[in-house]
Amino acid sequence: MKLTPVIIIAVIILFIGSLCVYTVDETEQVVITQFGKPIGSPIQDPGLKFKIPYYTATTFPKNLLEWDGDPDQIPTLDKTFIWVDTFARWKIVDPLKYFETLNNEMAALARLDDILNSTIRNAITSNPLIETVRNTDRRLEADTFDAGLNVEKKDIALDTVNTGRAKIARWILDQAQPKLEEFGIQLVDVKIKRLNYEDEVQKSVFGRMIAERKQIAEKFRSEGQGEARKIEGDREKEMKRITSEAYKTAEEIKGKADAEATLIYAQAFGKDPEFYSFMQTLDIYKQSIGKDSSLILSTDSEFLKYFKGYKGEK
Repeated sequence: MKLTPVIIIAVIILFIGSLCVYTVDETEQVVITQFGKPIGSPIQDPGLKFKIPYYTATTFPKNLLEWDGDPDQIPTLDKTFIWVDTFARWKIVDPLKYFETLNNEMAALARLDDILNSTIRNAITSNPLIETVRNTDRRLEADTFDAGLNVEKKDIALDTVNTGRAKIARWILDQAQPKLEEFGIQLVDVKIKRLNYEDEVQKSVFGRMIAERKQIAEKFRSEGQGEARKIEGDREKEMKRITSEAYKTAEEIKGKADAEATLIYAQAFGKDPEFYSFMQTLDIYKQSIGKDSSLILSTDSEFLKYFKGYKGEK
């Protein structure tokens, strides 16, 4: 029972100590307030800190924070509507100003939306499309095709770039930063994340690209058809030449064979003319007389001499 007052006093001391002690992380900075009003200078050094119990320690991040803008449709100087998507990085450099003007990150992002969106719109509308797309006048390298479908590298020159995308982003940063200083915010970087054509313009561009590709394809197709016709013509010509030469060779072989056969027949039948006459007559019989044939001849006809047992001259 005697230890009860000591325990109570110890608990009170610990409770009061917990209200007086706080820590500051390396990525944090603290503003001390009394009933919502800041007291003293911001605390930015990390470590264990002490405060009066009824003071409040409000913590803000010290590292880089993100701002991601919503894609917006903006016309360029040359009246081309494009979708612009940007992002930025910022940080709190004066937590006291930040606390007094904005107090929280949601309010800071809303103010960044107002300032950056208007600055980005001014930058895009003040420059032609080529300036927002490219950084330099570097010539583009593209593939081209000759009639033989051989790929060749060719440099293509585009319009002159006087400012460029990087300088436009830097201009946005320079214009927006002074407007954010009163909120204790430093704008570290602004970048154009993505550019795209507005839907109607995009359809027109895609249509033109498709038409160009179709024109190239039609050119290749016509050249291919011409080459195919040439190959077919050469093939027909070669086939006729081969057929003609083959026919000539065949006729020469047949003529030579017929001549040799005639010579052999002449030599064979020359030895026995009567036998030759007999064989020729039999061939005539075979060709002219069939089972349904009818002949009316005199009995002394030369045609029937072998039917009559004609033996010929001795």
